[in-house]
Amino acid sequence: MNDQHAIPPTPVEAFEPPYYMAVFTAVRAQDQSGYDETAARMEDLVKDVPGFLGMDLAQTPGGLGITVGYFRDADALTEWRCNAEHRVAQKRGQAQWYQSYTLHVAKVERSHGFARV
Repeated sequence: MNDQHAIPPTPVEAFEPPYYMAVFTAVRAQDQSGYDETAARMEDLVKDVPGFLGMDLAQTPGGLGITVGYFRDADALTEWRCNAEHRVAQKRGQAQWYQSYTLHVAKVERSHGFARV
């Protein structure tokens, strides 16, 4: 995840609805030991979930991080939520890495995009 700026940022494409999105917004705590390695592992793991469409990541200079994951259907999102390694990372996040967070899950009913060429 540290190489985010190696390529120009591009938003995840607009998909044909309906699909689902999970918006995870977090403020990090002081102790971040092990976070980068775990985040990279989670990024690799979620890509193996059938129905995973992609993710957008953003971080403000003040420490607010936003991750939006896109999933073809509710089953794909449930598979990710229930993944054993992901569950362990969630618990460690609550115990160590996050000061606070929110998770919003929504069914996308409309989607479109634009790209200047």
